Amino acid sequence: MGSTAREKITFSKYDTAEYIESKEDVIAFLEAAMEENDPEFLLETIGHIARSKGMAQLARELNMDRAGLYKSFSPDGNPYFLTVVKVLDKLGLRVRLEKKSA
Repeated sequence: MGSTAREKITFSKYDTAEYIESKEDVIAFLEAAMEENDPEFLLETIGHIARSKGMAQLARELNMDRAGLYKSFSPDGNPYFLTVVKVLDKLGLRVRLEKKSA
């Protein structure tokens, strides 16, 4: 009776930012996040989008600390609304409100 070799299965860490490549991807991610009606999830999604575009460069453009910007959009973060608006602006986006449908 021979021994059976076990295949080693490896997993790579999933990073949402790696899958955001186009303006259409950005819009789709944001629209999906908005549908969840979960502010924390939305902020985390904005963070993924910011990382996909280069967090270090974005932080420089906003005159902010890179680590602070990462933390702001992490699951434990709580950025000021002004920071959210500024990040979205640098990403070529803006906040727009609309009345909820009944």
